[in-house]
Amino acid sequence: MSDMKVDTVRSSNSGVVGRAQSEARGYRLVLDSSSRAQPDAFTNSEAFLAGVSSCGVTLIEGHAKDTGVPMRSIQVTIEGARTAAEPNRFATVTMTFEIAGVSAAQADELVATYRGR
Repeated sequence: MSDMKVDTVRSSNSGVVGRAQSEARGYRLVLDSSSRAQPDAFTNSEAFLAGVSSCGVTLIEGHAKDTGVPMRSIQVTIEGARTAAEPNRFATVTMTFEIAGVSAAQADELVATYRGR
């Protein structure tokens, strides 16, 4: 198991009901419950979606660089929809990729690389 990379995050209550603080490698992040009426910080659901979409950005950006694809910029928009009956589960998740500086075929290939990983 020496080839395993382990990421560790420690989360704790913050003293405000519905808000947690998480820490990794000395960086701190405050997250509000997704069920909180008026969140002041990123919600847990938004943070989860941000992790997925930012992975798309960084993976595609790195792959484009490694393969010599002249990508100028990338934006990924992700939307997760939950029903009132099951607010703890995403019923659908939709990602939209906007990639500048490449042809449509190159953009399709970059997104396919992300989907395949």
